[in-house]
Amino acid sequence: MAWYKDKNTLTFSTGTGAHWSNLYGPGEKVPKSGIYKCTGCGKEITSNENDPFPPQNHHQHTVPQGAIRWKLIVRSNTEGK
Repeated sequence: MAWYKDKNTLTFSTGTGAHWSNLYGPGEKVPKSGIYKCTGCGKEITSNENDPFPPQNHHQHTVPQGAIRWKLIVRSNTEGK
C-alpha cells in the first residue's frame, strides 16, 4: 500500500478512464505516470508515461501469485491541471 503524509496533497479521483481499471504486463507502455501495484504480490513501482513497465525479470512470482500485472493506484499530475 502506498503511504502519504499529508492528505491535502492528494486528490480523490472519480475518473473512470481505462488507465484506472486496466492491468498491464511487463514491458508494456505505461499509459499514465504514477504509482502502480502488482496485483499478484503487492509490490509497487513508480513509472513515467510512455516508458515501458519493468521487464519480466524485475521480480518473480510464485505459481499462486500468477502473472505479473500492474494496476495504477496513484496518478501523477504531470500536466499541471
